[in-house]
Amino acid sequence: MAAQEGVNNKAIADKNSGFGTNSSNYGGRFINKNGKANVEKVGMHVFNRISWYHTMIDMPRWRFMGIILLFYITINFIFASIYYGIGMEHLDGIAASDSEIVQFGQAYFFSAQTFTTVGYGHISPTGFLTSALSAAEALMGLLSFAIATGLFFGRFSKPTAFLKFSHNAIIAPYGEGTALMVRLSPFKNTNFTDAEAQMTLGMSVMENGIMANKFYQLDLELNKISALSLSWTLVHPITEESPLFQFDQKDFNEIHGEILVFIKTFDDMFSATVATRTSYTFEEVIYGAKFVSMYTRSTDNSKTVLNLDKLNLFDKVALM
Repeated sequence: MAAQEGVNNKAIADKNSGFGTNSSNYGGRFINKNGKANVEKVGMHVFNRISWYHTMIDMPRWRFMGIILLFYITINFIFASIYYGIGMEHLDGIAASDSEIVQFGQAYFFSAQTFTTVGYGHISPTGFLTSALSAAEALMGLLSFAIATGLFFGRFSKPTAFLKFSHNAIIAPYGEGTALMVRLSPFKNTNFTDAEAQMTLGMSVMENGIMANKFYQLDLELNKISALSLSWTLVHPITEESPLFQFDQKDFNEIHGEILVFIKTFDDMFSATVATRTSYTFEEVIYGAKFVSMYTRSTDNSKTVLNLDKLNLFDKVALM
């Protein structure tokens, strides 16, 4: 079908999607695979555009630990340089006969002891400037560790939807027709209840001779389940009311479209509602496929085994 020139007229467009209708103003996909909006904000100073707390909470673990370590090394190097500039004679316990490198090293470790308020007592400040500097450093150390502790706790306790989505959406046989399917699964030892799903289709279509973004809510076979313990396949039956009605492989290859998936569920462990989202461009939709089952019974028939490594597996099938 020439879908760019018109969509199934039985499909009702959604005007409350939160995305604009002018396709020429959009670049790339609406939502990235990791669920974050594909938006770059400009026109304001970077310190006003960025929430440093959210940045530190959301960044990868290795980067967070690297920043903490780099800050610790750098701040002690700065204070050690100031101590060295004031004069090593004002740090009681550092021998004047030691080389400059050794003296600086001892000043560095004195700074580390002061910053962490450990204070082994081997070296102590003498004189007003050195004593005032060490007092200021101790205060900065207390404040810095208070902030770091808050960030560690925030990262550790942040409610997170530990759900993974399949890499691809598929068009699969369904009843006497076909359906759009997306699969997701919990991957940690969490208990999810009252899970809700919403699926939205965004497409660039020709409307009155102008390309425009149109959004459609996709009806799901099940949009809510009581418990999410195993995998959940979201199924949108492609009926005569669906905006995907009569789409074929060529349409998915030629049309710019994106399927937005939103999940909300209650996590018993966090005692909070958690949410996640992702998207699939038409290029990520496999036409004519069927997901491989992820779970089976254990060998002793005492429990169900969920194979997380099968989340993305599918078999190619022929469609009628």
